[in-house]
Amino acid sequence: MKSANASIIAGIVLMMLGVLLMLDRVGVLDSGAIVAPLVFAAAGVLFLSVFVRRREHWWAAIPGSVFLGLAAVVTSAELTGSGASAGFLFLFMGAGFAAVYVRVPDNWWAIIPAGVMLTLGVIVALPPALQGLPIAAVLFLGLAATFVVLALIPVRIPDDGRPGTLRDGHLKWPLIPAGVLAVLGVIMALQAAAVLIPLDFAVPAVMIAAGVALVVYAFLARSGKHRKVHGPG
Repeated sequence: MKSANASIIAGIVLMMLGVLLMLDRVGVLDSGAIVAPLVFAAAGVLFLSVFVRRREHWWAAIPGSVFLGLAAVVTSAELTGSGASAGFLFLFMGAGFAAVYVRVPDNWWAIIPAGVMLTLGVIVALPPALQGLPIAAVLFLGLAATFVVLALIPVRIPDDGRPGTLRDGHLKWPLIPAGVLAVLGVIMALQAAAVLIPLDFAVPAVMIAAGVALVVYAFLARSGKHRKVHGPG
């Protein structure tokens, strides 16, 4: 049954490509502008169908999002001719990694590339007038938000009370890079807004933020151990 379905899909795709090439030969349309996005979109849909069928095929969301993103980039570039069309690739890839986490929450690592890709998509979509410090501010703040999300989502972590077992909890280490990146992003944003902050203050500000993050991390870790020893309440 599966082989028959695959044959039907392949046959339909071949017929569509043949019709497009035939129309190109008779001068009705330019198939070069249509075939490429159709091929990319078909490949993307194929991988997404694999992703949807079984939970263990979570990996298929990544190449599926890449091919759909390429289809969107080519189509947008043909219609608008804008260089910002490349942002679609990053946005689709970010959605693909997010889908990996949604499908299998144990793959919490997918949040990091998802946040990075979505941030890059926003940066590419920014108008040309916003160059330099505004882009740096968006980059740092976007990455900081990514690590904040990673710290907030529930994940399966080792249970200190029962070695070899896992329990639902939250990662604490992402708060450290989130704090440092947030400080850098705010500094860049303030500088971009013409609020003069000498660059000489950037390094000590980052050091202070990193120190605060380490103290908060140690406090949270100590509080968690204290509750385990003495029990709740």
